[in-house]
Amino acid sequence: MFESDRVIAIDIGASKLVVAEFLAPKGTAPQLVNYGIANLDADPESSQNLSALIATGTRDLMREAGIKHGPMYMTVSGQSVFPRYVKLPPVTRDKVAQMVQYEAEQNVPFPINEVVWDYQLITDTDDGELHVMLVAAKIENVSQFTDCMAAAGLEPDIVDVAPMALYNCVRYNYPDLPGCTMVLDIGARSSNLIFLEGSRIFSRSIPVAGNTITQELMKEFEISYEEAEALKIEHGFVAFGGVYAGADDEVADMVSKLIRNVVTRLHAEVNRSINFYRSQQGGESPSVVLLTGGSAIIPHLDTFFREKLQVEVEHLNPFANIVVNPALDAERINQEFNVLGEVTGLALRRGLACPVEINLMPPEIVAKKVFRRRQPFFAASVIGVVCIMLCWWVYFYRMSTVLNNRGNVVAQEIASLDAKAKTLATQAQKRQVAQIKIATVTTVIDKRTLWSEMLNDIRGNLLDGMWVTSLRMVADNKMKEANPDVQIIEMEGSGFHDKLQKEDKPDANAIMIFRDKLRASKYFTQRTEIKQYSPGSYTRRFKMWIYIGKDESEQAVDDSEKSPEKTEG
Repeated sequence: MFESDRVIAIDIGASKLVVAEFLAPKGTAPQLVNYGIANLDADPESSQNLSALIATGTRDLMREAGIKHGPMYMTVSGQSVFPRYVKLPPVTRDKVAQMVQYEAEQNVPFPINEVVWDYQLITDTDDGELHVMLVAAKIENVSQFTDCMAAAGLEPDIVDVAPMALYNCVRYNYPDLPGCTMVLDIGARSSNLIFLEGSRIFSRSIPVAGNTITQELMKEFEISYEEAEALKIEHGFVAFGGVYAGADDEVADMVSKLIRNVVTRLHAEVNRSINFYRSQQGGESPSVVLLTGGSAIIPHLDTFFREKLQVEVEHLNPFANIVVNPALDAERINQEFNVLGEVTGLALRRGLACPVEINLMPPEIVAKKVFRRRQPFFAASVIGVVCIMLCWWVYFYRMSTVLNNRGNVVAQEIASLDAKAKTLATQAQKRQVAQIKIATVTTVIDKRTLWSEMLNDIRGNLLDGMWVTSLRMVADNKMKEANPDVQIIEMEGSGFHDKLQKEDKPDANAIMIFRDKLRASKYFTQRTEIKQYSPGSYTRRFKMWIYIGKDESEQAVDDSEKSPEKTEG
């Protein structure tokens, strides 16, 4: 396998990350060699920055799958771009780029210097008009993902758009599609519609997708995002017109109704998009629908759209004409091929000419690549400089004969310097010993400072009406055997009853709050626990073990050991 034949295809979705390795020799179809899929484990509707998850997930997937670094293609989601479809009057091909530049400035809803854009000539009409698809995205949105790849040690050669990669995948795997075909890519945050009719392409993004179902489940059951996702996976299916899970499974019954409501909304949006495509783009109604995307595997979804749209509906198979490495698990691929369409479309661009070839490469990466292409010229300049220096070296070599008479004097001076060098070496050894001692003293000072900071942290977390009566180090032999780094401070303290008692909480809760604050401290661990407290007439006395060190891998202490031992005051 030559390095130039490999390509790494990466699809970054709202909730999933797909990394695939293909073998794609020039002029031949790619072969899937290896791949990995990771859940980003974040609510797509939240404002959480996924950059760290994407970078870490990419590195982990490549390491787990054994994928080495190499040429890399990636996609950005259809929701991040602005597709525009324009018609150009009959002009010569040398003027197309100039006219497209003007159309881009007019149609892109941002200043042209803030976006990265590309275009694709779709088809010529009978009257000579050119249909052009413009695709633009804000530079900062694309750079966010390319920076993630840079953090993972990768640099893209192509930044494609997910719907366009799917289009190329469908064109290659389904070369004989009749009439108009619609690809329905149902993701987490949005659903992408892609219409294929002859050489025509039209795409649209719909903000109704898998996460819409999760949000409805969260509101209906009043649960977290993670719990709603698990509920959707466990009980999710599309109910058939009143036939639900049955009275014996109320949860599945309710889930199926909610899913059907969301899918009905999606169907309404799909119908509007079909009507828009027919009226504004002059297209035909689809005769075939191909389902794909992470949310397209909901049971009975294909049957729902088959009944609603009255057309043939099937799941997109990205490997209909693509070879898969026999070493890969066929059953696993059959379960996950619904999220592998984009990476397959990317890999096709490595070895073959594709119908749509969009590249939204950020300007800074383009500049780097241009610089690298110019490096051979820089190297030639360096060679020229070296030749000049060589000529000077020959000149100075000849001149060295004049200096031979002074060689003996220099040799004597060198001998004298060698003796001094030995003395310096001895002093350097002494200096190294002194540095080691200094480092030891510095470590002691640092540890003393650390203890001061920990004591200040304990004092700062005390609640109003509490004070420390004693602090001492104790030994837990069982803990020390498991982890010698663990240290324990035994703290005894007291607090006024009227200060600690809360009307809606037992009086011990104030001490528990203090314990939880210490557990949350950067100096102490989750093992910090109340060992004893005793009530009195006016005060509450308590004893607490504060654990210092790395004990995260230790076995959790039993609840019975964590509960304080009450004593009479």
